[in-house]
Amino acid sequence: MSGDVLLIERDGDVVTWTINRPETRNAISEDDAIDAFVAAVDAANADPSIRAIILTGAGTAFSAGGNVKDMAASAGLFGGASHQQRVGYREGIQRIPRAMYSLEVPLIAAVNGPAVGAGCDLSLMCDVRIASTKAFFAESFVRLGLIPGDGGAWLLPRIVGAARAAEMTLTGDRVDAATALDWGIVSRVVEPEDLLPAAREIADRIAANPPITVRMTKKLLRESSQQTLDQLLELSATMQAIAHHTEDHREAVAAFLEKRPPNFVGR
Repeated sequence: MSGDVLLIERDGDVVTWTINRPETRNAISEDDAIDAFVAAVDAANADPSIRAIILTGAGTAFSAGGNVKDMAASAGLFGGASHQQRVGYREGIQRIPRAMYSLEVPLIAAVNGPAVGAGCDLSLMCDVRIASTKAFFAESFVRLGLIPGDGGAWLLPRIVGAARAAEMTLTGDRVDAATALDWGIVSRVVEPEDLLPAAREIADRIAANPPITVRMTKKLLRESSQQTLDQLLELSATMQAIAHHTEDHREAVAAFLEKRPPNFVGR
């Protein structure tokens, strides 16, 4: 299936989302883009047969984040009085991080080019990030006289640490792909032509595992930043009890003992 803003393509157990606004360097601040992301997350959560998702951008950019022309024209998200803009952010672009945080399916960002502002933050909302040698990351809101309005101040320190997050956010400087690898923003850097194949290889390795426990494991990883150790252990005990009673757990144990590849069915 496909849409105007977010192209959605499925190949087996893996879905690819492509931000399809190359003429705006894949800006995501318009209402239709926000709606498309929320709808895509809802659809993925409702479909247990989807085992991994790849997110990338059409053209030469991953995402430029906010549409600067709309900012100049005080249009859309960027229009109205201060109190209206506050509500506009809550009911607009902030719906993306909330939706992405609720996504149960592992999400791999294939960052093909610049990931700037909200586009940088969008990549940080993904579970795994790999980058083309042509990619760079910039938490650049301050250069436009703005603050990270879509969760970047929460996301970035959890990935690169407080000092590097402050450097990126307060300077707005670019971080190239090699530095992003060194800082842990991405887990690997590849040549542009190898980006989507590399993302697919990771997606296939995720998809080869039992889908119920993969989704629960992702939930544990997300919750780990919000809970105490005791709270997370209690949640882990509950999820482990569920996992022990799945068909896929029994199949995994049988396949291990019989020295054969497992066949997971998502039950």
